[in-house]
Amino acid sequence: MFAHTKDTSHLTQFKDLGLNASILEALTQKGYTIPTPIQLAAIPGVMEGRDLLGIAQTGTGKTAAFALPILHRLAASRKPAPKRGCRVLVLSPTRELATQIADSFKAYGSKLGFSVATIFGGVGHGPQRQALARGVDIIVAAPGRLLDHLGERDADLSQTEILVLDEADQMLDMGFIDPIRRIVRHLPKQRQNLFFSATMPTDIEKLANDLLNKDPLKVSVAPPSTTVERVNQRVVFVEAGRKRGLLTELFADAAFKRVLVFTRTKRGADKVARILEGGGVPASAIHGNKSQNQRERALDEFKDGKVRALVATDIAARGIDVSSVTHVVQYELPDVPEQYVHRIGRTARAGKEGSAVAFCAEDERSLLRDIERVTRQKIPSEDRRNDAQLAQLSANANMEEKRGAKAEPRGEAQPRRHQPQKPRRDDRRGGGRNDPRGENRNAPRTEPRAEQGHRSEGAGGEGRSGRSRHGKGGASSGTGMAARNGAPNQQQKPRGEKSGNHRKGQGHRDQAPARGDVLKVTSGAVTGPVTSASDLMRRLATQN
Repeated sequence: MFAHTKDTSHLTQFKDLGLNASILEALTQKGYTIPTPIQLAAIPGVMEGRDLLGIAQTGTGKTAAFALPILHRLAASRKPAPKRGCRVLVLSPTRELATQIADSFKAYGSKLGFSVATIFGGVGHGPQRQALARGVDIIVAAPGRLLDHLGERDADLSQTEILVLDEADQMLDMGFIDPIRRIVRHLPKQRQNLFFSATMPTDIEKLANDLLNKDPLKVSVAPPSTTVERVNQRVVFVEAGRKRGLLTELFADAAFKRVLVFTRTKRGADKVARILEGGGVPASAIHGNKSQNQRERALDEFKDGKVRALVATDIAARGIDVSSVTHVVQYELPDVPEQYVHRIGRTARAGKEGSAVAFCAEDERSLLRDIERVTRQKIPSEDRRNDAQLAQLSANANMEEKRGAKAEPRGEAQPRRHQPQKPRRDDRRGGGRNDPRGENRNAPRTEPRAEQGHRSEGAGGEGRSGRSRHGKGGASSGTGMAARNGAPNQQQKPRGEKSGNHRKGQGHRDQAPARGDVLKVTSGAVTGPVTSASDLMRRLATQN
């Protein structure tokens, strides 16, 4: 069983918690003086070295709840970071959340001088490998990339003192249970474990029972899977094809200043971003297919107010911590009910109020019922089905999206009719200077074919010296060449050997003039005139 932390209700400020003076100074500079409920309940126990399972809604300050006491403990027992390892390991489900956690450690510990590094995919291994080689006090990592470094023996976690698993429920949703257990095998048995989660499904409690030490603290500042009370929620019933019209209508309201829009898929996120851009609303999309630089740029533009809307998938959005998000729009309801809690938790942060609007099509009714059952509430609803105004707005949005897609820059235009075509089979056989392919692809070649395995530099298969390459029997050599060039006096050719003028699709020799009609090849010397390509074309034209 879990034990609850001692009563800390009489403690009202960070300075009452006994934190390191340098940490308090950094908090004061950031304007933080009063801890949130999860921070108030968790910090004293973690400072004592106890394991902890903290359940708190998104946006309630979980990061500071473990970062502050961890920094306090590291400052109380200073020692060099282990080579290829770390003293503290924080596991995070996404790159954005990992970056955010690392930034919090740097800000709160700015006066302490501890090293902090992030390890996740989407960026090169080199800088991460170099940081590990030196040793890092605090590593914030995504499980996948960390396992890569462990497999390559770049990392050694045998001296890690504290393990933090943040957003544990999201780790489960993303299938990280097995990777987490594999990472834990590299950790020492004697360590402090901190679990933080916004929801508390059964699997999380089972994992906690397996990994936490005896007598851990359990801090719960809100019932599992409940929604933030300061968020004004509503659901709008609308046809799937008219959601874009409803989205356009919402953004016509100036109150929608900084909006997070959620979709279920990466493709859907890009599509909704195009709809908004087509309607004149600056928007960016963020999802797993974007590079790390693209994701960071989109998030920075959203934080700076350069874009009004940020369209995101659930996985990418877990690291978004923007205190001034005015609205959350769920363009599509999540498949997992707990995700609804995480989505609306992106607004009403830092004590502010916010609004959340969810679109619900007919095929999403079951998802809505699951959400209301898990969150134990009836969400206020509005019916906009069969709305003529939304139908018109949707039609306009379709036109704007197509126009925007056509106007989207895709580099220099390359008309297909001007692109070089792949050479045909017969074109690839030529290549001499007098090859007429550029003037007429269907014209016969003028150069005689040399003996198989040799390339003619002169006439009749002769080398630079002018003598035949095939010995003294010049006549027989010329006769053999004439046979291969289709000379009229040579009617026989070896079985299975194609004629010199063979073309794909041409079954008879008389469909193209034989090479002997152009050049009379005798005993290794050219007796007929050597005709240029242009003259040859005119000559053939007059013959036909």
